[in-house]
Amino acid sequence: MKKIIYFNLMNDAQQSASRKDRLLLFIGDSITRRSRDLPDYPIGRGFVAIIAERLCSLVPEISIINRGIGGNTSSDLVSRWDNDCIRHAPAAVSILIGINDTIRRYCEGRETPLEQFERNYRDIIERTVKKLKAVLILCEPFLLPLSTDQKKWRDDLIPKQECIRRLAQEYGARFVPFQQVFMENAAMSHFRALTEDGVHPTLQGYTCMADAWMQRNFGNNIPAKEAVKAISGTEMKME
Repeated sequence: MKKIIYFNLMNDAQQSASRKDRLLLFIGDSITRRSRDLPDYPIGRGFVAIIAERLCSLVPEISIINRGIGGNTSSDLVSRWDNDCIRHAPAAVSILIGINDTIRRYCEGRETPLEQFERNYRDIIERTVKKLKAVLILCEPFLLPLSTDQKKWRDDLIPKQECIRRLAQEYGARFVPFQQVFMENAAMSHFRALTEDGVHPTLQGYTCMADAWMQRNFGNNIPAKEAVKAISGTEMKME
């Protein structure tokens, strides 16, 4: 994949100050982060980077920030929401969180009850709605179980997936059904072609995510000018 280095021309604060009406922020856990700490990959090497490369070929004016942090749960997003999201005042926010809430129940004995998960998620949505005029894009956490033990995790994850779908409907947010996307692609290939460990995608898996995200937000063959309006609701001059 081509290295995407042009997003490092300005620091996050400068980007937010100069491009608020064109700023797209991705936030979540390691699936969103994906090598973001490497110098040549300031927005990572996962689905965010694939989306960025496609969008910026259409609309160079769009700026993208990746705020994925490995191991994060819904509670972690609540704690860092103001600093990592609100202060940047993005035009659109794409959220992918939830799988670690499930994993910690089975691997560490630390459960996030569904009621708490919904409170956490609702909290970050409410804070965003009250402080920003941002497009909300809620992405479905997913699981591609590679073992019998992982199959049991679905008992915890499925209610959380349904919760996010309900919240998207309630708040008029966009919903990206990643679980469905992976299951459809898994019908044509084995899970191991799409995931490294049942949780983290392979390059093929990340490409499926990027395809689904673009389709949900922009449809097919959307003109560049319309892509800008779709992400920010703002008419921008195209060079």
